[in-house]
Parts: sequence; structure tokens; C-alpha cells
Amino acid sequence: MKRLTLKHLRYFEALARWNHFGRAAESLALSQPALSVQMKELEEILGAPLLERGARQVTLTSLGEDFALRARKILQSVEELGELARATDGPLTGTLRLGVIPTIAPYLLPATIKLLTLRHPALDVRPREAVTQKLIDDLLEGRLDTAIVALPISENALHEEPLFHEDFLLVRPLEDAQKPVPRPENLREMRLLLLEEGHCFRDQALSYCSPSPSQPRDLMEGSSLSTLVQMVGAGIGVTLIPEMAIALETRTAPVCVADLPEPRPSRRIGMVWRKTSPLFGQMQQIAHLVRDAAQGQEAARVPAPVSG
Repeated sequence: MKRLTLKHLRYFEALARWNHFGRAAESLALSQPALSVQMKELEEILGAPLLERGARQVTLTSLGEDFALRARKILQSVEELGELARATDGPLTGTLRLGVIPTIAPYLLPATIKLLTLRHPALDVRPREAVTQKLIDDLLEGRLDTAIVALPISENALHEEPLFHEDFLLVRPLEDAQKPVPRPENLREMRLLLLEEGHCFRDQALSYCSPSPSQPRDLMEGSSLSTLVQMVGAGIGVTLIPEMAIALETRTAPVCVADLPEPRPSRRIGMVWRKTSPLFGQMQQIAHLVRDAAQGQEAARVPAPVSG
């Protein structure tokens, strides 16, 4: 009689996460028929169905839902057992699964990886860019070791390590360079370009421009900070972007940058990881290194044209 194995749990967890045989198989670097065989074998071992197989997606049975929760806990515990061997005071080694939100990744990640590689050559960095909620879910389920995000996260299972603060700056068309810098109440009356829903930076910018529940009168959305700045350069509106993005994103766009009135909008950047991780000490070392990378980026930053 066949027995339940960790391979069964990993395959089932992937299927429960994707709710689709094709996407789950792809994430496992496995063929779809092979995954299907493994899931049938798992159900035979348990003697009960875990899945409802539909034409387009997979739905978990009530047993499947409970089984998925327990499988994730077991897999996370196994992952932490492996991390125990790395939890020493020596050089950092092994794989580091590092998550980064999109409004940080292009500006801080290259310098961070370069510094990690220089100081810890035996460390294999595996970066993943995603919005905050996706990164938090992956952290809690053991698919990431740590993530660089905007704080606070307010998740009891995660440790938050503050790294640095940065201001948001106003980006306007170049022809507006001599105009007074608008106050928050004036921004609400302008055509404001912001990231689409799901990005925490959008919520932070909105809270400055519109402290009331109602949104600014004329709001347009983009998928990236680069898109927003190029739209501003085309004369479509104005936007706020974090200071670390200014040099890269304004390099080729006919825009000007202005400091906003006090109290300026800002965000606090930090790293988060599971409180139970055996790599807690190593994560603190990496946090110090990320802070060093950010300071190096700031020192090398070329100022953009400033207005106001």
C-alpha cells in the first residue's frame, strides 16, 4: 500500500493555490497528466475526494480545504527544519527567496542584489516582484523568506524591521515648472494619475490628496510609475512618486519635480519575515545590507529638475 509523502503534499498545495491543473503543473515544472496522476493517488491513499474537477478550474472539497491548511503548515515546518542548518553565525549561504513590491523593485533591488552578491557570494538570491498582499500571503505560507515592503503590515505572525523613510514628490509637466506648488486640497481638483488598485502606494498617495473617503474629482490610473510619469510628460495630468524613483523615471520624460508642502507625504520602507523563522538573525543581517544599498543609491542619485 502506498503511503502519503511530502511530494504529495507539495503537489496538492500547489494545486490548492492555483485552482488549476495547468498552472499548478507549470509552477512545479511538471506535466499536467503527471500531476493528475499524483492527485488521484493521493485521494486513493486518503480514501476520500479532495477536489472537484471542473472544465476550467479545480475546486477543493471541504476535506480538501482542511487538508490544504494542514499541508501548508507541515511544508512550512519542513522548510524551517532545513533553515536550521543555515541558522549559524557564519557566512550566509543557500537560497534567499526575497519579495519586493513594484514601487521599490526597479530602484532598490539591483543595488541590493549586487551588494548581497559581493558580501555573501555563496547566497543564491531569488527575487520575486508582487503587490504587498501577494507577498504577505507567500510569506505566511512559507513560499518566501522575507520581503521589502512599505510598513506597517500589521500581521501578528510577521516581524517588521524598519529600514528608512522616503518622501513622495510631485511630478508635473515641464511647462508647469514656474507655477506654485499646489496644496493637497488643490491636488484634489486636478487630474491626478495614480497606480491601479492593489498597490499600497496608491492608497498612501490618496490619503495625502484626499483625506476624506471620497476620491479626487478627476482620477486616472496606470500600471506602473513609469507609465504615470510618461503620461504626465504628455500633459495628461500630475502624479506623486516616491523619491527613489525620481532619477530613473524622470530621465526621459519632459517633466519637473517639486517638493510638496509640509507635512510632506512619505512612506516607511522595511523588511518583514516570519517571527518563527530560524533565520531571524540572518534576516537582520540582510536588513542592514538593504539599508546600506539604499543609502548608496541615495548618495549616487542625480537630482531631477525641481520646480516650485
